Amino acid sequence: MAARSLHEQDLAQRLAERLLPLDKAAPSLRPPRSDYDLAQLARPEGAALKPAAVLAGIVTRPEGWTLLLTQRTATMPTHAGQIAFPGGRVQSEDATPVDTALRETEEEVGLSRRLVRPVGTIDCYETVTGYHVTPVVGLVEPGFTLSLDPREVADAFEAPLAFLMNPAHHERREREHEGQRRAFYVMSYQNRHIWGATAGMIKALYDRLYGENGS
Repeated sequence: MAARSLHEQDLAQRLAERLLPLDKAAPSLRPPRSDYDLAQLARPEGAALKPAAVLAGIVTRPEGWTLLLTQRTATMPTHAGQIAFPGGRVQSEDATPVDTALRETEEEVGLSRRLVRPVGTIDCYETVTGYHVTPVVGLVEPGFTLSLDPREVADAFEAPLAFLMNPAHHERREREHEGQRRAFYVMSYQNRHIWGATAGMIKALYDRLYGENGS
């Protein structure tokens, strides 16, 4: 096994010390993070949030750790064409959000759960499309071959974790949408633009690992 760089040694320690426990997620609670935060928009009241989970899979490559991401197909009913973590809605057979994240990842990109070691979660996240998302952080062994579900995933790629954990790459943008001014994060890597809920969850991961209070 290749020796970890000093950056990765520090990152591994932060993952061990600062992530929330795997049993921390409580889908009935209002998520502390959301698509509404930057724009300071009022969250809609009354509608029940749909529980979901995603895998923030950190691939422990010897040349540098990366984050596994997908691009959704243009035909998806929500977040079509966007960069996303593999994941989806909680199903009746899922005992925990970890089960959901691992099952959905295997279904979407063919990554066996045997290659993923869940190490914790970050703050749950509410999307404007009405989902309560639990982001599960897992360490992924390299050497896998992906098999994408063409109905849901147009592409899969990895972005260097050191790049995504650099606040200089957390760009804040605004746009008009349905008569409201919305603000959101964008992280542009090569020709990919990670934005919206996925960028918000990556920012939440950065805040938990490197924020003064670990949150």
